Amino acid sequence: MRGGPSVVPLTRRRLVGWVVSPVTQSLARAGLAADYLTVLGTLVSLGAAGAVATGHLFAGGWVLLVGGCFDLLDGAVARAQGRATARGALLDATLDRVGEAGVLVALAYWFARQADPAGAVVAAAALALSLLVSYIKARAEGLALPAPEGLFSRPERLVALALGLVLSPLWEDMVLVSLALVVVLSAVTALQRFWAAWRPSRG
Repeated sequence: MRGGPSVVPLTRRRLVGWVVSPVTQSLARAGLAADYLTVLGTLVSLGAAGAVATGHLFAGGWVLLVGGCFDLLDGAVARAQGRATARGALLDATLDRVGEAGVLVALAYWFARQADPAGAVVAAAALALSLLVSYIKARAEGLALPAPEGLFSRPERLVALALGLVLSPLWEDMVLVSLALVVVLSAVTALQRFWAAWRPSRG
C-alpha cells in the first residue's frame, strides 16, 4: 500500500509480513500467479456474503477471514516474483471493493429479513463510508496528493466485520456493534485522508 507514513499501518505491515513471509515465499517458488490469489480471495469473500445473506453468520465470519488471508498474500507474492504491475494493482483494488461490498450488502439484506431497518441502514452506511475511504485515497493519488492509510483501512474493516460475525452466537447484537464501529472509524479515516490531501492543495 502506498501513502504517507502512518504508525499503525506500518506496524501492521511489518507484523503481517513477518507472519506470512514463509507462505509467500512458498507460493512464489511454486509459480502461482498473484492474480489467481486475488480472484480466489474475492470468490471466497462472496461465499462469505452468501453465508451471511442466508443467516449463517458464524460460518460467514470465518469464511471472510479466510478471504482476507488471500488479500494479504497476493501483493506479497507478486513482489516476491518480481511481477508487481499496475494492472495487477488495478485488479486487486477493484476486486477488493467487490468482495467487501458483497459482504456489506449481504448484511443489509440479512437485517432487512430480520425486520430490523436500523441494522440495514447501519450496514448501508458502512458500505457507503467504506467506498468513500477507498475513493478519497484513489482520487488523491490520481491528483498526486498525499494519501495516507489513516486509522481504519480495509484490513481493519474486514477484521471488525469478521469478529462481529464470529462472535454473534455469544451476543446477538455483536454484528450491529461491529458495523457501528466500521461506520464511525471509517468516517474518521475518510476525514483523515481528505484533510491530508486538502492541506497541501489549498491555494
